Amino acid sequence: MTVFFVGAGIGDADHLTVKAHRLISQADVIIYDALIDNQILQLVPENCLQIPVGKRGGKVSTPQETINQLLAQYAPVYKTIIRLKGGDPGIFGRINPEIETLQAINVDYELIPGISSSIAAPLLANIFLTEKENSHGFMVVTGHDPNLLNWQVLSQVDTLVILMGSKNLPIIVDKLQEYGRSHLFPIAIIKQAGNSQQQIWKGTLGNIVEQTVNISLSPCIIVIGKVVR
Repeated sequence: MTVFFVGAGIGDADHLTVKAHRLISQADVIIYDALIDNQILQLVPENCLQIPVGKRGGKVSTPQETINQLLAQYAPVYKTIIRLKGGDPGIFGRINPEIETLQAINVDYELIPGISSSIAAPLLANIFLTEKENSHGFMVVTGHDPNLLNWQVLSQVDTLVILMGSKNLPIIVDKLQEYGRSHLFPIAIIKQAGNSQQQIWKGTLGNIVEQTVNISLSPCIIVIGKVVR
């Protein structure tokens, strides 16, 4: 009995790794997050038990303790349990409590990497996170709680990639300008990257909020840097 923490990658099944595709196709139980594409779930065997445990900001979410309990309940009983997470399991995947649950009951687990939206979404929008002249590196942060971030440091990073920042976009652009970024500094927002609903907005710190006012941006990736141009 093994629990496989599988990264679903970005968008549809075309972006799964070969190993992820194979494991999902053999699953006895699949416990999956929100935002997993339907095309991926169609790979699951007919007799597989499917349990949604989505976590969405501002909406009803499955408590972490409930997810831990589900793993503890099913892991000792079934041969192949898939804990399917969007993107890569190790990037803002809340993976530690779930691994600790399995360790406590002596159940084996394996980590299967996935393509993270933090690097894939910009590429699919023709934005290259590193460029010789414009970006010597990039930093990935969560925009879930902007008050926890060191904006003095972030405002100096060549290229900044922000996940889960849609609802806090006005705060993010204000903080960057407060700590020295020009209102003309480039920014891009990439929504639903990797599938047919992908949308892209490009602008500046000074006008991006106005461009996207009254538009639901979630789920999106925010890229801030000269590479956006």
